[in-house]
Amino acid sequence: MTAHSPGPITTAGHGPDADPEDWVAALSGGGAQQLAATRRLHDLMLRAAGHQVSRMRSALPDDSRATVDVIVNQAADEAMTALLAKLHTFEGRSRFTTWAYKFAILQAATDVRRVQWQHREVELHDLDLAGRPAPDHDGPERHVEGADLAAAVSTSMRTVLTPHQRRVAIALLVDGVPIDVLADRLGTTRGALYKTVHDVRTRLRADLTGRGYLPPDPARGPRHVPTTRAGMP
Repeated sequence: MTAHSPGPITTAGHGPDADPEDWVAALSGGGAQQLAATRRLHDLMLRAAGHQVSRMRSALPDDSRATVDVIVNQAADEAMTALLAKLHTFEGRSRFTTWAYKFAILQAATDVRRVQWQHREVELHDLDLAGRPAPDHDGPERHVEGADLAAAVSTSMRTVLTPHQRRVAIALLVDGVPIDVLADRLGTTRGALYKTVHDVRTRLRADLTGRGYLPPDPARGPRHVPTTRAGMP
């Protein structure tokens, strides 16, 4: 099946090709109604995935029609599988088609990034700022302040982060590795990496605040940030 061009989300109506009035019931009920609803849902997923891949097409190493069709169809299939597994979680806070559209958009974006990085190595290196260019400031005082803060951040990363936290932070925040790509390479989940980044930011802010490099956050009370120990994973 080839990818559909982007189109509007259809609304419920009448006839064999109309969207069902109750998507959840139709997709769960079995028989001809379920088959028709499944076909309609897949059409919607194809349109949504096609729209997202079209937006990101210039980032593909091979943006031929054949490659785009493969990505769109794969994304639509994967998004549909994910949606059906979570069908019971739909609470009706938005239109079902809007909810479904997001599954395909996110999956298509993820698949495009995977294709971008499929032949690129992801190096999980530890902290090494020696070879990185210094920030460009507009005066000697700002340059000294920037160098001082950079040194403070480097010290904090070495003392309050684990080696794993440092490597993940550098890959995501410095080297710009997409989080879904890094999750694939590490055999983990996006949620686990988001948690790691959250912990990194919390620890760095607390340490830099405690050493006077950042102003205290009135919404946060004083916190103790443990330092890392040799051999900590």
